[in-house]
Amino acid sequence: MPASHTTVRAAAAQIAPDLDSADGTLARVLETIEQAARQGVELIVFPETFVPYYPYFSFVQPPVRQGADHLLLMQRAPTVPGPLTDAVAGAARAAGMVVVLGVNERDHGSLYNTQLIFDADGRLLQKRRKITPTYHERMVWGQGDGSGLAPVDTRAGRVGALACWEHYNPLARYALMAQHEQIHCAQFPGSLVGPIFAEQMGVTIRHHALESGCFVVNATGWLHDAQIRQIMPDEALQGALRGGCHTAIVSPEGKYLAEPLTEGEGLVVADLDFALIDKRKRMMDSVGHYARPELLSLAIRRDAAHPLRGYDATAGAADPLDALEAFAPLAATAPEAL
Repeated sequence: MPASHTTVRAAAAQIAPDLDSADGTLARVLETIEQAARQGVELIVFPETFVPYYPYFSFVQPPVRQGADHLLLMQRAPTVPGPLTDAVAGAARAAGMVVVLGVNERDHGSLYNTQLIFDADGRLLQKRRKITPTYHERMVWGQGDGSGLAPVDTRAGRVGALACWEHYNPLARYALMAQHEQIHCAQFPGSLVGPIFAEQMGVTIRHHALESGCFVVNATGWLHDAQIRQIMPDEALQGALRGGCHTAIVSPEGKYLAEPLTEGEGLVVADLDFALIDKRKRMMDSVGHYARPELLSLAIRRDAAHPLRGYDATAGAADPLDALEAFAPLAATAPEAL
């Protein structure tokens, strides 16, 4: 974990995917890492489920018409680990850069909104899945679990990540705060909903930076007009695929460290001075001297979700249901006593 005098150069990427090729989108990721490396970037964040692309179709099409596009997304979605992670790991290692990438992860017959964190030596440190897909996304992705609600130590610092409206789940944010993240990596789809989405996003990431006393590096995607027409030929619905871009980097004091990018493609680059973390937390540490854990605290179920659990009774292994006993006293407690 870097000392308070450390400065880390970070970048948030606002770029368009290749809607016709997962390899094409991956090539864009690799090119952008190289571009950032030439600017001395040590940590880069890409948009939500950028590879192969965010399922924009699910926002503008009724469920009965989504089948073909959903199947195509499944066919193009990467497995983790796999060729995609190998390629990104190699690029991270060559650039000496921490890479936070959003992907549609395929796990047999299911898709997940997954965030990958690669360290600067190319190691995949974390694979976490969005715990609750939002609104239309529930037609596309499965639910994640609590196993990824933890920051990881990287060469750039202690890095945590959440996707899109997970930032409206205060307990998910608090989980990362309580584990002392220094750089929070936020990912949104971009090119969605309209200007109000970008306005709300700015409020959300600035508030998290202030409350957690950390830096926030936020990346949103971008769609060109031709891509919008490709996703939705009906002009009456094309407005739903515009706006909503707010790629930005925020300090622990809630200040923008560079001009947010709301239109077009590009990189937002800024230097993160870790002394600002101490400056903020000296006055207000939400999980330290300003917390009241004897009154308010958070419990997390960290184990990964699996559809099948087995045990060998002859070997004396514990029944897997025994693992739930720790939660039984809370469930049995009368609401008025909690």
